[in-house]
Amino acid sequence: MRRARLLPAAAVAALVGCTALDTGAAADPRASLTTASATATVAAAPPMPAPDAKPAAPDPKTATALLSMPTIGVKDLKVVPYEGTTDDRAGTVIQDRGVAASPYGKRGGVGPGEVGNYLVTAHRLSAGGPMRDLPALKKGDSVFVQLGGTVYEYRITDTRKTSFRSERSLAEQRAAVPGKPGERPTRAMITLSTCATPEDHAAGNFWSDAQGNPEHRIDKIGVLVSR
Repeated sequence: MRRARLLPAAAVAALVGCTALDTGAAADPRASLTTASATATVAAAPPMPAPDAKPAAPDPKTATALLSMPTIGVKDLKVVPYEGTTDDRAGTVIQDRGVAASPYGKRGGVGPGEVGNYLVTAHRLSAGGPMRDLPALKKGDSVFVQLGGTVYEYRITDTRKTSFRSERSLAEQRAAVPGKPGERPTRAMITLSTCATPEDHAAGNFWSDAQGNPEHRIDKIGVLVSR
C-alpha cells in the first residue's frame, strides 16, 4: 500500500488559487491612486469668499443714479452718465430717451456726493418732459440722488441762467464751483439744468443750436447736506 505524499503548504495554496495569508501585505496600489486624486481635487478647489465680503461700491462717475425732487413730483428719474459736456450730441441722445444725462470727464462734472459740480440735464418739454417743473424748485428745497445703497441729499441754494451763445456763461455753468470758473471746489454741489424754451419764445427769441437747444437754460444749484 502506497503512502500519500504530503505537499508543502505553499504548493497546496497555489493549487486551489489562493495566496498565503500575509498580514503584512502591501495595500492595493489603485487605492493609493484614488486617495491621491481626491487629495489633488481638494487642493485645487477655489478658496471660498470671506463670509463678510461686500460687493464693490459703484463708481459715482459712471454708474446710473436715481434723482428725486419731491417738491415738484419727480421720483426715481434715471440719471445716465456719459463722457462729454452738458447738452452735447451724446447728452441730448440720452435725454431724448426721457431720462436725465450727466457728463463726466475733462469737460464734464463729478459724480453724486463727490467734491465739485454734479451736472444733471433733462428735457422740459419733449421726451415726456421729466424736468417740466424745474423752474418751480426754490431755495431750501431738497433733492435726493440715490447711487447703490447711498442716498445723497442736496439743498437748493441758487438759480442761474445759462446762455448757449456765450462761452463765458457756459464756462460758469460747467465750472467745478458753479458760476466761478477756475475756483477750486471744497464741497459737493449739484447743477440741475433744463431748457428755457417757453421763456425764450415768449421774448421773441427763437434761436437754437444743432441739437435743438434754445439759447437759454434754467439751472438750479444745490449743495450736499447729508448722505
